[in-house]
Amino acid sequence: RMRCLRKPTLLAVLVSALLVVALLRSWTPKTSPAVDLRPGSGSGAGRLLEEHQRLAADKYEHIPYRVKESVAGLLPRNDCACEAKGAALGLPLPQALFPRVSAHALHTAFAASELDEVKRRRAQEYRSFKTRSQTPADQLIVAKANSPLEYPTQGVEVRPLKTILIPGLGLQDLSRDSYTVNLTATLGTFDVAAEVEGVEFKGEGEMHVSLASALLPNLNRQLQFVTYTNTLFHPNTADTVQLETDGHLALFTIKVRHGVTPKLYNPGPKGEYNISALVTIATKTFLRYDKLQTLIDSVRRFYPTVTIVVADDSEQPQPVRGPYVEHYIMPFGKGWFAGRNLAVSQVTTKYVLWVDDDFIFTASTRLEKLVDVLERTTLDLVGGAVREVTGYTATYRQTISLEPGSEEGDCLHTRRGFHHTIAGFPNCVVTDGVINFFLARTEKVQQVGFDPRLARVAHLEFFVDGLGSLHVGSCDDVVVNHASKIKLPWAQSESDRAYTRFRYPSSSSDAANAKNGLLYFKNRFRCMSHN
Repeated sequence: RMRCLRKPTLLAVLVSALLVVALLRSWTPKTSPAVDLRPGSGSGAGRLLEEHQRLAADKYEHIPYRVKESVAGLLPRNDCACEAKGAALGLPLPQALFPRVSAHALHTAFAASELDEVKRRRAQEYRSFKTRSQTPADQLIVAKANSPLEYPTQGVEVRPLKTILIPGLGLQDLSRDSYTVNLTATLGTFDVAAEVEGVEFKGEGEMHVSLASALLPNLNRQLQFVTYTNTLFHPNTADTVQLETDGHLALFTIKVRHGVTPKLYNPGPKGEYNISALVTIATKTFLRYDKLQTLIDSVRRFYPTVTIVVADDSEQPQPVRGPYVEHYIMPFGKGWFAGRNLAVSQVTTKYVLWVDDDFIFTASTRLEKLVDVLERTTLDLVGGAVREVTGYTATYRQTISLEPGSEEGDCLHTRRGFHHTIAGFPNCVVTDGVINFFLARTEKVQQVGFDPRLARVAHLEFFVDGLGSLHVGSCDDVVVNHASKIKLPWAQSESDRAYTRFRYPSSSSDAANAKNGLLYFKNRFRCMSHN
């Protein structure tokens, strides 16, 4: 009988061991190669393209030309100036009849003793801004003459109503008695900044021009001086230009847009990160003033002078006072995302740290680490981890993808996890959504915004709206504690019960329907999948 019992027992032990191994395997975090997210850490393709363009420009350097000052004077220069224009005349109402252009230098806002340091910091911030805001799609690329037309495939840009030289135009590998190239635009006109002998140019100042010559080198030299002037104002559009020669047609675009206006933040004197100058803490509260005060007290233990912005939509708001605390009162019950919008709108520092009002800072809440990640990578937002009273630590990492659909709408897919780790930060990964404890570039959060129609329960919807514009990361070694939500019924205060009624309404289906309706109509999703 003992022998009969041993087989089932051994089988059960074996099955249990296999289940444990399977569970451990499923819980093991996936590994991935670390990806370098430092600004400007791409390949050397840009230098290679610049070298090709330089060689192309030098190829016809020996061919003489005559500068056309009326056109060349319209081209952008390597510097700019703000100059006052218009002299006051002894006439009635001179400002109305002859409005005067005034100009003033902005550097006078700083004392002479600090100006050099301010310039250095601004230059450093601007370099960082440019590396974040420019992509490989902005790089000038010239298609070599396989067609045999040579032209820029991308990277050509003109300011509205301004003039540029069109780079990269050429005609190669043809043996004919005469050569003709035609250019046609829809939002601007063509001209030449210099004239080359032996080349006939027709249509100057028009949307269609023709260049002809019996000498191919001279024609190519002339093509290096062709200008484009935008004539139809639009702050952000593109003109599709047709380039044509006998039997061959090519199309390329010229972007018409204003330059991106930088929004730079003065980081303060050089040295270690000055968190008070770089970071503002933002939170939204509703009735839970005891938890809010605990949060503020915990912040002050580690960051005494960091500004805390509080948005409050309680029915009977209580005063929230203290140094470096800004308390903003909202209409009663205005909602979660509306409060986020209000709090973030008052932030003037480079970064905003979002926290819930029932979080508690500890020695593990190292904001310097989150700042370092954003300063040294192209990320826009980086989340931390939240430790519950049970000891469980959550990061809520989510990957989000949009699958194009039919006329019925697109499909939204969210999954727990991340894309890859970040080189230089072994505890940090790239993902699409993080927990309610994150540091972000203030401008990017304001750009995405929080939909105020999401009043009570919302979070992931912000990252859905930011998909495609927010570059998100998560670090599990920067941790904030979460106050206990467990209270026995007889130990709850009236504010606790009121908060529960609002936070967890009896008709939860109404809140779900509101969220689904927004996803369906605003975001044009037909469905969503998640795990």
